[in-house]
Amino acid sequence: MRLAIKRVDRLVGMTVLGSLLTTWLVLTGFDVVTQLLRQLGFVGRNGYTTFDAVSYVLVTVPRRLYEYFIFAAVIGGLMGLGSLAGNGELTALRAAGMSRLRIAGSAAGVVAVLIVGVTLLGETAAPWGDQKAQAIQLRMKANHLGLSGNTGLWAKDGNRIVNAKATLIKQVQGHNVVQLADVRVFTLTPDGQVSRFDWAQSAQNDGRQWVLEGVRTTTVDAKGTHTSTQAHERWDSRLNPRVLEQSVIQPQYLPMRDLYRNMGYLERNGQNPGIYAVTFWGRVLYPLNALVLVLCAMPFAFGALRSGGLGKRIFVGILLAIGWYFLQKALVNFATIYGVPPLPANLLPACVLALGAWLYFRRRN
Repeated sequence: MRLAIKRVDRLVGMTVLGSLLTTWLVLTGFDVVTQLLRQLGFVGRNGYTTFDAVSYVLVTVPRRLYEYFIFAAVIGGLMGLGSLAGNGELTALRAAGMSRLRIAGSAAGVVAVLIVGVTLLGETAAPWGDQKAQAIQLRMKANHLGLSGNTGLWAKDGNRIVNAKATLIKQVQGHNVVQLADVRVFTLTPDGQVSRFDWAQSAQNDGRQWVLEGVRTTTVDAKGTHTSTQAHERWDSRLNPRVLEQSVIQPQYLPMRDLYRNMGYLERNGQNPGIYAVTFWGRVLYPLNALVLVLCAMPFAFGALRSGGLGKRIFVGILLAIGWYFLQKALVNFATIYGVPPLPANLLPACVLALGAWLYFRRRN
């Protein structure tokens, strides 16, 4: 009996796996081709080459694989079980005493194995690739700016060299404002010597000018070095805040360790971590959301999809995935507006889906 059950699990799992991988490849491939055509349209702008366009797309493939996995899992799961239903194998499994929950669990087990690798991909190769892609785009938009994964943002500002260890998105009255954190400004003499060094806790543009906060200034002259501190200081910089905004890696493309670090920085300075906290808990709950969504999609394979074709399965899968996406966004945004903490706000959509799946399998098994 144990051997028979293992063979059944293997049958369901391999069928779902084949459909999932095919769907995943198609979704990601379509997005890659679309983005490549878009990037080729920028060739020739500020020295942007075809090699840059291809490199940009290639390094973002891990992130695209991460983003499309949930959609592929839902559509692929429905296609896999739908094909078993269409061939009568699903009916045979039910007649042999295999419950709906056990069949759905075999399909979800494949997703659970894959989600481990996908999560690792989203925390390693995907953020690395997005930082490389951002650097490529930044060189095209502003040749005086540069990004380094270890040392942050670098910019040439007249006779000054500016380094910011982190570039954050800060929410002010519902709008995103770019804030530089841990700022170092090196002022150089005509012969390349450092005549002044400014360190600031942060720098922010209020729409008219730059302001440094928590400033420590060290000047160098013939008599030696002199240090002074100020709480606030006007910064006469020509850095364009809109260009800097384009240099910020979007929170959804950051690994969890960087999200946690940025959350801590904002909280220590009495600021709302906002989008970083929401994104962080969304990433933590990513595996749970994927598994619960697949389980919620499986009931359709036992009913309406039994007599439906491939197009119907794909349509239902896309409808479910898109519906889940907008449900999650709506609930998270609603909770954020009314001050609900990020963890329960991100956990609520998964709980709603889990409740729906539990009610179905409780009634049908």
